[in-house]
Amino acid sequence: MTVDISYIGVATTVININGVRFLTDPTFDAPQKYDLGFLVLEKTIKPSIKIEELPPIDAILLSHEDHPDNLDNTGRSLLPGRHVFTPMAGANNLKGNPGVLGMKPWDKTTIELQGQKFTITATPCVHLEGGEVVGFVIETESLGKGTNGKPNAIFFTGDTIYLPELKKIKEEYNIKAAICNVGVAMGPPNENHSEPYKITMDGKDAAKLADDLDADFIVPLHFEAWTHFAQNEDALKKDLQNAGIMDKVKWLPKNGKPVKIF
Repeated sequence: MTVDISYIGVATTVININGVRFLTDPTFDAPQKYDLGFLVLEKTIKPSIKIEELPPIDAILLSHEDHPDNLDNTGRSLLPGRHVFTPMAGANNLKGNPGVLGMKPWDKTTIELQGQKFTITATPCVHLEGGEVVGFVIETESLGKGTNGKPNAIFFTGDTIYLPELKKIKEEYNIKAAICNVGVAMGPPNENHSEPYKITMDGKDAAKLADDLDADFIVPLHFEAWTHFAQNEDALKKDLQNAGIMDKVKWLPKNGKPVKIF
């Protein structure tokens, strides 16, 4: 059994578990600006590979469909006819795609892909006010079990701030790799916030979460390519170094090539 991850850009990766490929938060647009009505977001870096260069994809883990740094116009073309796991509100917005399954936090579902049974657990997220976001735990028999008898699993956080509630994952799973969306994205001021407010983790938060879960490895994502991210790679590395977990960090090269995680 092997697990490798290929970085495409922002929160877009291909997670390859024993030959079964999960695509996270598909974004393949060229650099451009997106006017969301209440703010304008700008993408500055192109993806590491083009959409037509993707390997075959078995399922899509879509943390939320309403922000272009998690699902963009080009990425949407991948959804029809595929297994897509996403929040309930997102599934309603994507109801024209028959393979979409809406999930609430802590919902579980099983699916067979290439003859292998996978259990997908949706996890809670707190992101931009008014939106629904979930993360995902992926478990399958080929990942094995730890000495404590609990199944090994992969965790993709989705866009979220640090949540103590996520410690609950450790009660059921051994997290081999925590794939963390960081970058300190900021929400615009509103009636509840007089100043911009944090809607994704920084390096300190990711380190704390990895410690909560006793994760074997941490894979940072979502910290480049957009002007609304407040923490760049250098600051992220400093946080992780100060937390003393650099030996657990797996950095993904920006060339789309797979990196063996374990």
